[in-house]
Amino acid sequence: MIEDKIFEKLNYSEHNLAIEEYDNCTFKTCNFSNSDISNITFRTCEFIDCELSNVKMKHTVLSDIQFVNCKLLGLHFNDCNDLFMALGFKNCRLELASFYQLKLKQTPFVDCTLNNVDFTETNLTRSTFHNCDLKRSVFDRSILEYVNFESAFNFSIDPEVNRIKNAKFSKENISGLLGKYKIKIKS
Repeated sequence: MIEDKIFEKLNYSEHNLAIEEYDNCTFKTCNFSNSDISNITFRTCEFIDCELSNVKMKHTVLSDIQFVNCKLLGLHFNDCNDLFMALGFKNCRLELASFYQLKLKQTPFVDCTLNNVDFTETNLTRSTFHNCDLKRSVFDRSILEYVNFESAFNFSIDPEVNRIKNAKFSKENISGLLGKYKIKIKS
């Protein structure tokens, strides 16, 4: 087990990170592009200013993980071990990612670009999308109860196929719930 260590400016795109358990570690300005972090356990770790595009994550454990200012393109979080999964995202570019069928209760997404992200059948109860761009992201049979979308934009959520009880929206973004009806809303 590797504990309380800071990994800075390392390139894992050519040589993969060692298969270990990383506890309370920080990864700063590291490049994980196209690497394989499968079967690695991360607990209470931070990824800051990291490039994590197209990373393979089969059976990876992500427990209490914070991503800050990271680029995360094409990640399949649904390939991870979902037991104890807890994530947070701030100022991240998260595109073409999949959270299919995951339980992500109380997940904070803050100031993120979440384009073409798959939230199909994802349980996002009490999560927050603060100032997030959700262009072309998919919410299908998702549990969105008590989710805060008040400052989110460019989303399209069908209330007939998603559970949105007590979700919060603003009058400025309510059109994201009505897109399928092809109606015009005047401000």
